[in-house]
Amino acid sequence: MRGFDHPMAKLLSGSADFVGEAQCRGRLYRVKHYPGLVLSEDPADIVFGEVYHLRARDALLGEFDMYEACGEGFAEPTEYIRKRLMVTLGDGSAREAWTYVYNWPVARLPRIASGRFLEG
Repeated sequence: MRGFDHPMAKLLSGSADFVGEAQCRGRLYRVKHYPGLVLSEDPADIVFGEVYHLRARDALLGEFDMYEACGEGFAEPTEYIRKRLMVTLGDGSAREAWTYVYNWPVARLPRIASGRFLEG
């Protein structure tokens, strides 16, 4: 997300165009110093994030997959799975977006009830 001083955030800001803030159905958990999104069918469970248009999509997704240690070549179950989800943008429009979904148990993790990592 914008506002992070992290190598992956810098890669994203230099290689993608910010489309807008978005939300999806899910629950957000604090894993360690980073969040984990778990999908939910409950309309009250909302997680907030951002959508970007990746200029070199395949190359960037490969970089992000390496960082998240998921996808081909990584031992399963990986901590994250990259999935296409329907998200709702701030203007109310919906679109599909690649998202990293947390794939490990969350029973002992604190939930970020606001759905916003920066507030969590």
